[in-house]
Amino acid sequence: MKINSIAIIGGGAWGTALATVARRAGRDVTLWAFEAETVAAINNGHENTAFLPGIPLDEKIHATNDLGLATGIADADAVLLATPAQHLRATAETLATTLPPHLPAVICAKGIELESGLLMSEVARETLPDSPLAVLSGPTFATEVAREQPAAVTLACGDAQTGKALVAALGTRYFRPYLSDDVTACEIGGAVKNVLAVASGIVIGRGLGENARAALVTRGLAEMVRLGVAKGAQAVSMMGLCGFGDLLLTCTSAQSRNMSLGIRLGEGEALGDVLGRRTTVAEGVFTAAPVVSLARRMGVEMPICEAVDQVLNHGANIDETIAGLLDRPFTSEA
Repeated sequence: MKINSIAIIGGGAWGTALATVARRAGRDVTLWAFEAETVAAINNGHENTAFLPGIPLDEKIHATNDLGLATGIADADAVLLATPAQHLRATAETLATTLPPHLPAVICAKGIELESGLLMSEVARETLPDSPLAVLSGPTFATEVAREQPAAVTLACGDAQTGKALVAALGTRYFRPYLSDDVTACEIGGAVKNVLAVASGIVIGRGLGENARAALVTRGLAEMVRLGVAKGAQAVSMMGLCGFGDLLLTCTSAQSRNMSLGIRLGEGEALGDVLGRRTTVAEGVFTAAPVVSLARRMGVEMPICEAVDQVLNHGANIDETIAGLLDRPFTSEA
């Protein structure tokens, strides 16, 4: 299997950064964006001025806002799904009418579907049942990837041949995919870390200190691993790039959309006001509730994620919520 052309569905910062990755790896690239103005900016000015400003794009990256047969998407050798997590189902349902059977689909969205509680791969299996699936996840900021600063990610795929072909198609000296067969670990890590990043931001915004953040991130990792193992992931997989690595990046840098949102909340701003000033998606806001719901269904204790859900979705007082976490009984670390 050789992948020469790649279609990327999603013209946000991450989709655009992945387009630069694929092009630098020598692939023909078609990038679908929802907004007509984004398509025009990429095709005419070779820059995504709305979502990735200041980054020049290769002139051979072609953008479109048409998912139909005439766009070149259906002729690609693989498709990368980089839409926001809550839009994946609708986008995949539309793609299913045009994509040929058995075209590899790589999920690049991080989250859990709000209404169904399904992982992104479970959504894709329902909407693209004939496509071999892979998941791309790891510690990446889109701007740094687009600027060709070094990054490493996990590419998880149940089919070894497809996975190796995708690594060969996307890998470069500066963008290093590490192959895994643990799709569930990749997805749980990518989803839960966004919720924990909101908590990390609240800790900093509230002035609780670096000791508190280190404790939260470490205990948050324990929550992530517990949920992953309950869903069938291997604990060791979650110690890699898609789990610990992504958590480390997202919880320690204000570049993170989720952590920066948490900082604003910790400083006393209302969630609606923070979201109203943004054009980008903080996936942790939408993922907190389904993470907690999934954990409860599987009998997994996740007090930090539950606390974030209470603050984001149930109007809980931040100081009282923090006090509740600090008053929990002492227990074994194992």
